[in-house]
Amino acid sequence: MIQQTRIRTINQAPEGQAPSYVLYWMGLSQRARCNPALEYAVEEANSRHLPVLVCYGIAEGFPEVNARHWSFLLEGMAEIGPALEKRGIGFVARRAPPVETALRYAAKAALVVCDRSELRPARQFQADFAARAPCRVMQVEGDVVVPVQTASPKHEIAARTFRPKINRLLPDYLVPLEEREVRHSAHHLPNDSTLDLSDVPRLVASLKADQSVRPVRRFRGGTMEAEAQLRTYLDNSLAGYAAGRGRPEAGAASHMSPYLHFGQISPVALALAVQQAPGGDAEDRAAYLEELVVRRELAMNHLHYEPRYDDYTAAPAWARKTLDAHRSDPRPFLYTPEQFEQGLTQDRYWNAAMTEMRETGYMHNHMRMYWGKKIVEWSASPEEAWNTALRLNNRYFIDGRDANSFTNVGWLFGLHDRPWGPRPVYGNVRSMGQASLKKFDADGYVREVERLAQAEQ
Repeated sequence: MIQQTRIRTINQAPEGQAPSYVLYWMGLSQRARCNPALEYAVEEANSRHLPVLVCYGIAEGFPEVNARHWSFLLEGMAEIGPALEKRGIGFVARRAPPVETALRYAAKAALVVCDRSELRPARQFQADFAARAPCRVMQVEGDVVVPVQTASPKHEIAARTFRPKINRLLPDYLVPLEEREVRHSAHHLPNDSTLDLSDVPRLVASLKADQSVRPVRRFRGGTMEAEAQLRTYLDNSLAGYAAGRGRPEAGAASHMSPYLHFGQISPVALALAVQQAPGGDAEDRAAYLEELVVRRELAMNHLHYEPRYDDYTAAPAWARKTLDAHRSDPRPFLYTPEQFEQGLTQDRYWNAAMTEMRETGYMHNHMRMYWGKKIVEWSASPEEAWNTALRLNNRYFIDGRDANSFTNVGWLFGLHDRPWGPRPVYGNVRSMGQASLKKFDADGYVREVERLAQAEQ
């Protein structure tokens, strides 16, 4: 089922004349399964007795996208062509800018279907394309459970205000997406791909991108990898999630965030799999869905309704006011952005978290909070702390540059939170100290990070 609230027309152009296909311009929904935009394109093509062509253009040289990000993305992209070919759907991947690629194939399309992202660059790509496209462009929102504007018509101040709204809608949106029959094969369409996905490491090394942030061994991209990891997780680790999710050593994390970020797994399919999993109890499933749906889609809400989401001014006014009042407070330690990046603080636990992030592209959520709050405390100003946290987040995390990334950085500065008792440096913004590390085996965490970092050498 593709709910009508997921679908919108984003330009006023007529349908293409004498078309050869319906085009799906793939953006951030990078998967061949459980993809509403793809299935909508199949429906529209079937009704017009046309095949479906999927195109993807690489945003080479895109700011903050480095070899680590490209490797994960392209490992997933290499799966898509063969999967679509089995269904009779055409696929072209070009080493050319996304809008240029989409315009190239829109010339022979009856209409173009695209997916949706709340990230500003992707929205700008789509607006540019829709204004220049020679035919109608339809957008299908498939990387959230509930469409963002349906979930709430306004910027939500906290999970407590958002939760009841989205939970009421879940029965209408947590439904399986059936794969449509492709009635008209695209096998006769010429394939003029210029992106050679047969050797991803070689391709990544050739890209105009920051090559100093290396791909990691810890995670491999792609829908098949995501689904395999999910099956293992549901069989072995979902049980106890509610109690163990705050402890890095508990093994309660599913590591689905990178796959969600690149659209390699559907959030609806993931939520349904958790609901139907034999392991775990109702409390475990509810806790997982709280993170997957409520918290993740609260982040989408923030990006949609806050145009300055990547700027310090996106922090709540009350938080910026109290941080400003404590701007001149003595800092217990003061580090430069470069010292943070190299993990050269006096805190071995913080340094371990930075090492995990830098070397493996991941950090447990509890340590992400501690890591970020200490950057606030040990930076010369709140603005410097914001810039340092966001730059490191986007540079090293595989799931960096994500709605959750920008929202998590905002949370360090009071976003989606409330005022707390005053503290030096933080004012009324929530702080975190080493007492929070007593909730788990922090020394064991350091040893595990050392092992993981060694494995990346």
